[in-house]
Amino acid sequence: MKAKDKTKSIILLVFFLCLALGIGYGIYYLADVVFNGSVLDWFAENYFYIEVKQVDAKNGTVYYHRPNWLRLKFLALTIFFAVMVLFVVSIYLAAHFHAKKQVQKSISKTSRMLLTYMHNEIDSNEVFPPSYAEVASQIVQIKSTMQRHEQAMKNETDRRNDLITYLAHDLKTPLTSVIGYLDLLEEAPDMPDIQRKKYIHITLEKALRLEKLINEFFEITRYNLQQIILEKETIDLSFMLMQLTDEFYPLLTNHGNTVELQAEDDLTVYGDSMKLARVFNNILKNAISYSYPNSPIKVYAGKREKDIVICFINQGKTIPQEKLDAIFEKFFRMDEARSTNTGGAGLGLAIAKEIVTLHGGTISASSENEMTTFSVTLPMF
Repeated sequence: MKAKDKTKSIILLVFFLCLALGIGYGIYYLADVVFNGSVLDWFAENYFYIEVKQVDAKNGTVYYHRPNWLRLKFLALTIFFAVMVLFVVSIYLAAHFHAKKQVQKSISKTSRMLLTYMHNEIDSNEVFPPSYAEVASQIVQIKSTMQRHEQAMKNETDRRNDLITYLAHDLKTPLTSVIGYLDLLEEAPDMPDIQRKKYIHITLEKALRLEKLINEFFEITRYNLQQIILEKETIDLSFMLMQLTDEFYPLLTNHGNTVELQAEDDLTVYGDSMKLARVFNNILKNAISYSYPNSPIKVYAGKREKDIVICFINQGKTIPQEKLDAIFEKFFRMDEARSTNTGGAGLGLAIAKEIVTLHGGTISASSENEMTTFSVTLPMF
């Protein structure tokens, strides 16, 4: 115990001793001075008895006050127990207020240490004493987790800002081309039909590219503002996958790909059909974008114990492990070069992961030997 704490304890003890002496003197003063006659009469009446003794005819009767020892002993015991109760209560109150004060001091001290450690890049041993070893260990873990989350948020914000910058820059190129070719068409009304069709076709391509970039802007805005709410129902998963692959036929044809669907019969899940369709749509679109031309994309769906597993396998360039680790992060793009037409705002797989997680499932990706697999696991019930 520190000298300062010892001094406070001694002062507190002296205070309670003085208080006890004061209470005792007060009782004595009331009994002996203020209520002197009343107290003596009451005491004599209750704790003494009068003994009558006949001496002789000359002296008459003599009265003696004899103590009633049984009552006096009971009175002494009562006073003793009352004093003990008062003493115990006083000690309890003193200990209670002292403990409360110590707890407040401990909380204040711990708070100061936490603020010092959390807002400074210093070792925990420099802030927390050995008695705080367990607390220090937990705080170190909390700080490490917070730093990782802060870094992840910073990386996400940087990627989003870079993406918006790239998008804003890329909007100029197709817009300039559209305006340029429209000017040519307006200025040359007698332009040959072949050249006119060529310019119109180029203008349409640039306008479609412009629309895609604008949609990416809207996608970023929607993701930041929306809260995904599920509207669950029983879904025929086999039929959904069959319908989905049929809808992708034009895009598959343009890229020279085909889909090989192998799904077990009677695959049903309880979930949001629109949201799950978006998950499979995003994964299949990603598979088409990054697969080799004229290669098949295989889709498997089947039961595994209490889960249903859906796998999308495409043949393409092997994805490095560091990119696989970040592939489900928001605003992450596989292709860093904005001149390519593959990929979008980097939100498709992030949204897919969030939807699958809300359904109580998992989503993962693996890539080796130029084969990339996306696996989605959903509970059957």
